[in-house]
Amino acid sequence: MEPWIEYALPPRLVAQEPLQCRADARLMLVDRQRGTLEHHYIRDLPHLLQPGDRLVLNDTKVIPAQLRGLRTQSGGRWQGLFLGQNDRGEWKLVCKTRGRLQPMEKITLLDRDGKPATQLWLLEQIGDGEWLARPESELTPLELLDQLGRVPLPPYIRSGQMVDSDVRDYQTVFARSPGAVAAPTAGLHFTTDLLKAIEQSGVVFSAVTLHVGRGTFRPIDVEDIDEHPMHSEWAELTVTAAKEINASRAAGQRVIAVGTTVTRVLESVAAAGTGEPRLTGWQGETNLFIRPPYDFRVANAMLTNFHFPRTTLLLLVQAFGGSELIRAAYNEAIREEYRFYSYGDAMLIV
Repeated sequence: MEPWIEYALPPRLVAQEPLQCRADARLMLVDRQRGTLEHHYIRDLPHLLQPGDRLVLNDTKVIPAQLRGLRTQSGGRWQGLFLGQNDRGEWKLVCKTRGRLQPMEKITLLDRDGKPATQLWLLEQIGDGEWLARPESELTPLELLDQLGRVPLPPYIRSGQMVDSDVRDYQTVFARSPGAVAAPTAGLHFTTDLLKAIEQSGVVFSAVTLHVGRGTFRPIDVEDIDEHPMHSEWAELTVTAAKEINASRAAGQRVIAVGTTVTRVLESVAAAGTGEPRLTGWQGETNLFIRPPYDFRVANAMLTNFHFPRTTLLLLVQAFGGSELIRAAYNEAIREEYRFYSYGDAMLIV
C-alpha cells in the first residue's frame, strides 16, 4: 500500500470561495481512540472543545505577493511571486513568462488596474526557479506590495485569479505578522464572534508564527518519500507562548493545534530540544518533514482542512490521525460532499 492516501475528488467539491459566514463550514470530528467519525459545524466548536483546552493559532499574515508586469523590452507578459528579501535588500522572486529571462532584464511592474507603476531589475537566477531582483523604489517591500500586489491564491481557486473579496477572505481574523504567501487555512474558519464564544466556554489561546511558503503546495513526485526535498519555512514560538503551552501540558489540559502549520512549529521546537519535555522560545527556519510513523510530542488534537493527495500536508495529517482512519474520513467527506481545500470544510482530530 502506498504511504499516501489517493482519492478521486469531483471538481464541484473544490471550494471556490468561503461560505458567507465562515463558522457555517462543516466540521468532521475524527476520534482516534474510538475510531469514529461525526458530522458537525465549525460553529459547534464551543461545545466540542473542553474547558481548559489551549487552542494554538498561527498569526502569520498573507502578503499581496503576486505581481504582474511586462518585459520592458518585448512587452511580453510577466508574473512574479515575492518570496522575501536577502541581507542586501534584494528581492527573491519566482518568475513566470514565455521565453527565457535574462540577467539584468528590466520588468515594468503594473498596478492592480494594469497601469505601469515602477521598474524591477532581474539580477541573477539562484536556482529552484528563483531570481534575485531589485525594484526602482524607495518603498519597503511590504509598502510596494500593498500598492501593486495581489492575493497569491492557489491555482485551484479560480486559476489563481483574485477578486476584491479575497483580500479579506484569504486572511485569518487574527493575522498579525506579515510574511506568508499562502494562508494557514484551518484558521480561516474563525470569526471574532466565534473566538469570543470559544473563550467564554473556558478555552484559552496561544499564538505561534509560521510564514507559509510556496513549497506547501509542492506535490511529492518521488516514489521514496524520504527523497522528497522538504521545503523550509520561517517560524517562531515566543517565550510567552512556550510558557503558556508548558503550563497547559503540566496541568493535563489538551493542546489543540489549529492547522498543520501550528503542528509543525510545535514539533520543530520539541525536536530542537535535548529531550527536555518543556518547550522554550525559538525562531528560525524549519524543514521538519512529518510523515508516518511519527511520535507527536506536543499537540493532543488538531483542526485541519482537507488536503491534496501526495502532499506533505496530508502525510502530516495521516501521521497524526492514522492512515486508515484518515482514509475513511476522506472517503466519508467525499460521500457527504464536504467542500475541499483552502476555502473548504475542516476536520477536528482528537
